[in-house]
Amino acid sequence: MKQGILITAYKEINHLMKLINFFDDDFYLYIHIDQKSPITKDETEVIQKAKNVVFFSRQFNVNWGGNNHLKSILLLSKEATKYENIEYFHVISGQDFPIKSCNSIKRYLINNNGKEFLGSFEMPAKIWGDDGGMARICYFNFYDIFNAKTWIGSHTIRLLLKAQKKLKIKRNIPQNFPKLFGGSTWWTLSYPCLKYVVDYTKNNPYFLKRFKYSFGSAEIYFQTIIMNSPFKPNVMNNNLRYMDWNNRNGSNPANLDETDYDNIIKSDAIFARKFAYPVSEKLINKIEEHITNCPT
Repeated sequence: MKQGILITAYKEINHLMKLINFFDDDFYLYIHIDQKSPITKDETEVIQKAKNVVFFSRQFNVNWGGNNHLKSILLLSKEATKYENIEYFHVISGQDFPIKSCNSIKRYLINNNGKEFLGSFEMPAKIWGDDGGMARICYFNFYDIFNAKTWIGSHTIRLLLKAQKKLKIKRNIPQNFPKLFGGSTWWTLSYPCLKYVVDYTKNNPYFLKRFKYSFGSAEIYFQTIIMNSPFKPNVMNNNLRYMDWNNRNGSNPANLDETDYDNIIKSDAIFARKFAYPVSEKLINKIEEHITNCPT
């Protein structure tokens, strides 16, 4: 079974190369690296020359929470669906890593062919706060303009949002909008399903345009299109990703470490995240050893 790996990355070049080199010849890699990434030109050339890398781009400046992350995923999706022999696609970040062997991943998807692995829930949803996440799209969120990972950027975004609420400035949801759904950015989708999203984006340009100045649009866009499509009955509401949603090792979701190993191995997931160095190095070594010893 041929599969596409769609990777959005911005740092950890050594981990990214380890990730790229993990996959066998049945996997085709499509990579977008943030424009402001510290990854050098020489490192970029190494990535582009790596086996199975068929598309590479640094088109977008991707800020956390910004709409450009969605655009980078859509770019990779458009390129990847040009090849109809690819049966499944996985979106991962440059801080992810497989926790099953290539053969196990292929066998799992052969056995579950036609299913879509996408976390989803109707909006508004309590999991996204008191407003159910509607502030993400009902106010102007300037994450593409200001870097929320800096103090001044985060402070400016919050002040602008507070001012909109005080002045009762609110963006309407267009009447022709489908029912909104949210979920995780990371998914595993079949060729027909992802092609449907790509074609929907092309044929309904207003839809993508409306997500400008939204927050976390990559956590809404795919869910909304798919859960209002003929593919809805095939959605498993499981994205096959292992994550620990606790603030640990300087990150939420947690930067995983050796204490996560047992839970990861017992998981039904095929990828885990997030990995950061040096805190995740021993864990990565144990996972690689496990996969080597259990290749099937």
